[in-house]
Amino acid sequence: MAYREKRRRLNPRFFALCLAAVLVIAAAGVWIWGKLRPGVSAAAVVLPDYVTQEFLTVNPWSRPGTELEQVKGIVIHYVGNPGTSAEANRSYFEGLEDGHLEIYASAHFVVGLEGEVLQCIPLTEWAYASNTRNEDTLSIEVCHPDETGEFLPVTYDRVAELTAFLCDAFGLTSKDVLRHYDVSGKNCPKYYVENEDAWQAFLTQVDRGIGLLEKERAEKEAQG
Repeated sequence: MAYREKRRRLNPRFFALCLAAVLVIAAAGVWIWGKLRPGVSAAAVVLPDYVTQEFLTVNPWSRPGTELEQVKGIVIHYVGNPGTSAEANRSYFEGLEDGHLEIYASAHFVVGLEGEVLQCIPLTEWAYASNTRNEDTLSIEVCHPDETGEFLPVTYDRVAELTAFLCDAFGLTSKDVLRHYDVSGKNCPKYYVENEDAWQAFLTQVDRGIGLLEKERAEKEAQG
């Protein structure tokens, strides 16, 4: 006696629930990917030897301690106070802690007139530097010798080197490097807002630095 197999019909409601579950899981995966950037942990980034850590005291005005969940860009600033050192500007940020000036200000890094670099805020925390982009960027304040705001060559080279390092560490490109001006319209860093060619030359140097870091990493991997 022949038996005819009964074909099961797919329950439309069950299919819809499965599809919805898949979409939710996929969306969660995209969200997690965007938040965590696999392989990139700010806490695990080892900064170059030329960076000196002098973290600000945690306080509401210059180091809020707010978690920086993702790094999506690097913002370049100038200190706006000609002739001052990295240490002086770091001290200014520290002096805001009691709120007597009612000013919110800080930066992750300050690069000085001799190319020295002070880290004021951990890579895992916000700095009060870039307005609406505080939550997803790292900030670099740069010292300059005069009112033009142009960086000295040794300072310029160090800023480009540090920016390239951070871009490489967080999987960014020069397209993710911004001026404060690009975020809020503020004339900062002054010389590089008023001289677009100079800014583009800076980005080219950053690109060159990223390329060198990628080449060095590839060579190390090839050597085992």
